[in-house]
Amino acid sequence: MSARFEQFSWVPLSSLRSPRTPAATASRGKGVSIKTAEEIARMRVAGRLAAQVLEMIGGYVRPGTTTGELDRICHDFIVDEQRAIPAPLNYKGFPKSICTSVNHQVCHGIPGNKRLKKGDILNIDITVIKDGYHGDTSKMFFVGEPSILARRLAKTTQEAMCTGIAQVKPGANLSDIGHAIQQFAEGKRYSVVQEYCGHGIGHNFHEEPQVLHYGKPGEGIILVPGMCFTVEPMVNAGKRHIKLLPDGWTVVTKDRSLSAQWEHTVLVTQDGHEILTLRSEEREQAFTP
Repeated sequence: MSARFEQFSWVPLSSLRSPRTPAATASRGKGVSIKTAEEIARMRVAGRLAAQVLEMIGGYVRPGTTTGELDRICHDFIVDEQRAIPAPLNYKGFPKSICTSVNHQVCHGIPGNKRLKKGDILNIDITVIKDGYHGDTSKMFFVGEPSILARRLAKTTQEAMCTGIAQVKPGANLSDIGHAIQQFAEGKRYSVVQEYCGHGIGHNFHEEPQVLHYGKPGEGIILVPGMCFTVEPMVNAGKRHIKLLPDGWTVVTKDRSLSAQWEHTVLVTQDGHEILTLRSEEREQAFTP
């Protein structure tokens, strides 16, 4: 679940239990928490569980299934099988356990009675809480055979996310991520949504920093090991402009063009980065952003 840029209400960061390095202290002054080894271990578990939900639900994405049914299946799997908590449920009033955004819905779609039909594209956004820590990830699914436009959009958005993640390493600027994403997506003649962004994550669902998916390189905080955040670009086939539906959650493209999103939770390591929500299919394909 993405953050609303500049309008997100930040929650207090958790108190970490071990001594901090000077870099960690400096980052804390900017409101960014540096994860301890214990916290990273818990986040790896939460990330793996979130990835497993996306792996599980794929077989249920088919014509005739409702997004509400997908929500129920995911909820039961998270609660009964994983013994974990679906983070979106009742978060700031969100009524369901997952987000399902179909076709021109950009993000935060509320599952309901909408039946999927052949040719639809669908983003399923999963956040799992396990032992107090969050794993957040999303993936695009095709219902039957998608149009050429839809397939290209989904592929480009995934590649844009990977291009952004590839910038994550100690010493890089936070804005390098968004700049790489914007350059890649716009180079393919798509547009990047600017009102919603990635976010820090850990004990809290949404923490600092805000991770924009556009902008100039060389700006913002310097990345240091132990930072953890999501990279989750939303890319539109048409113009970037969006609007919020009356339900207060669902965001759609103003021109009703198709939109796609992919998301991973990423940890800054000593020599680069680690994707905490990597799925088995990505490991098998030697996924290397």
